[in-house]
Amino acid sequence: MEDRPLIGILVSNKSNRKSVLELYQRYDRLNLHLFAFTPSDINWENQRINGLSLNKGVWKQSSFAFPKVVYNRSFNKKTITIQRLENVIGTNKCFNKINFFSKWDLYNLFKQSELNPYIPETLSYDQANVSELLEKYHVVYIKPAYGFKGKSVYRVEQTNHGDVNISLYSLAPRYICRHNESYQGKLGELLGSENYMVQQGIFIQKLNHRYFDIRVLVQKDISGAWTVSTLACRVAYEHYFNTSMCEFIYDAAEVIPLIFSQDKTNEIFQSLHEVSIAAAQVAEAHIGSLGELSVDFAIDEQGKLWIIELNGKPQKSIYKDMKSSKHKNLVYSRPLEYAYYLSHSSGFTHDSAKSYE
Repeated sequence: MEDRPLIGILVSNKSNRKSVLELYQRYDRLNLHLFAFTPSDINWENQRINGLSLNKGVWKQSSFAFPKVVYNRSFNKKTITIQRLENVIGTNKCFNKINFFSKWDLYNLFKQSELNPYIPETLSYDQANVSELLEKYHVVYIKPAYGFKGKSVYRVEQTNHGDVNISLYSLAPRYICRHNESYQGKLGELLGSENYMVQQGIFIQKLNHRYFDIRVLVQKDISGAWTVSTLACRVAYEHYFNTSMCEFIYDAAEVIPLIFSQDKTNEIFQSLHEVSIAAAQVAEAHIGSLGELSVDFAIDEQGKLWIIELNGKPQKSIYKDMKSSKHKNLVYSRPLEYAYYLSHSSGFTHDSAKSYE
């Protein structure tokens, strides 16, 4: 079995086991022994896992030994299950330990790193901070510290007439607070007690009058090194600012040259690669063992790149509409390559090993 290491894919619910395993099995070029399981499938006392596997086209639920490596596709903020697994199978043998990132923690981390020039000014949400950034930038975004898929992201704009417009998803305001009305009171009603942060509004370069961002998928390869797998442009619906609810997905190589000169395009792509890999390294040093994440960028009207956010459990269904089959292959095969690498390594990843040389 040493040539065919046992790799477990951890998912949130039993109903996800089949669909997740089917996808990864399709792109397994290494003939790994794969199975999917949930935290409740683990029998800690007997050190066995009741998992689902696909063998020669037949789905089978079996009792497995603990795997050599675990790939975490269960959306989590806490590491209790992962830590217990690593106590059995070894340190750094589970990757994507935490994949539900605190955006607030990461912004603060990046501010103190080489990535600082790419980070929009971001403060914790309170009335004074909203007022300060709105006065300074005229547009701010208010985001949950733990957010996903663009949910509950508000755009707040101060108009030339002194009114304040509050929008959700689309540019059309949901609420218009006249200059003598309290927009702070309305925000308080909308946001409740959840932790939010307020961020400088970027005046984003548009594609055919539509907002777009660039999602860079960064994954570790079979040598354990961070590498860029895909660069996709998510183009929002017309009159929407939220690119998570996108109408189109394109390969960034198709879009960026339509907007910028060849020299500027080359410069942007080089920066996207370098900054994304640096972001992955900084995040991993703080969060713990990672094998993949995505970095979302905006480009402003001057052609400057800004990091909008990182995602620890990249949404992979967006790549199904991209023309290139090579990209789809990498999206699913790279985590398996990295799992294979970890199954044959002593526990240090390629990047963490550098600091021990």
